[in-house]
Amino acid sequence: MPQYINVEVSDGIQIITINRPQAKNAITIDTAVEMAAAFEEMDARDDVRIGILTGAAATFSSGMDLKDFARTGKRSVVEGKGFAGFVEAPPKKPLIAAVEGYALAGGCEMVLACDLVVAANNASFGLPELKRGLVPGSGGMMRLPRRIPYHIAMEVVLTGDMFSAERAHQFGLINVLTEPGLALAGAIKLAQRISENGPLAIQTAKRLINEGLDWSSDQMFDLQRPRMAHIFSSLDAREGSTAFAEKRKPVWQGK
Repeated sequence: MPQYINVEVSDGIQIITINRPQAKNAITIDTAVEMAAAFEEMDARDDVRIGILTGAAATFSSGMDLKDFARTGKRSVVEGKGFAGFVEAPPKKPLIAAVEGYALAGGCEMVLACDLVVAANNASFGLPELKRGLVPGSGGMMRLPRRIPYHIAMEVVLTGDMFSAERAHQFGLINVLTEPGLALAGAIKLAQRISENGPLAIQTAKRLINEGLDWSSDQMFDLQRPRMAHIFSSLDAREGSTAFAEKRKPVWQGK
């Protein structure tokens, strides 16, 4: 049984809660290993279509546990997976960040590794590494300029200052703003909307959106075509069309 995270599955949604409130949900190597296992389980389970990552006690995460690092000398990095067991190799299934309180340093980089973000309107984000003579090397410098305008990303990284959920929403980093205490509920609502769709199509769409970011306009359709061909010959595609014609909800098989 995991000691530092809680995992629950309900109605096709796997909720992973970082549960180290005494350390503001900072990530130790042991926490990262448990998170990596939870994401592997999420991808392996046929009854899970989407995941939600959140933190206990109204805080998302303050990033790497520096006290644990000082004590053990071990960074919170899993080989092949990166910080927190997933930032360099996110799960194949969509992942929503449900943010309350602070998402700082590695905590903010975990948010950037997620596919969608729901946050309380009083939440705070930040990449303060430069204030410590470090750099945000777990995706902050690479992902943030892809999520928000270049000049704003530069400001966030180079100043190391926190920025509000309201400002993050203004620049498109957050999908849904909620009242404080309701981020997880909002993320569950969003997950339910997504999980109504074909599971094979959901995973394929996530993969193609991410891979397509690096494709040139003259190659993108040729590169996309073989990666989506299986969708149109799938049982789910046939079921979706049949259900539409019969005016009923589809019964997906993920095949």
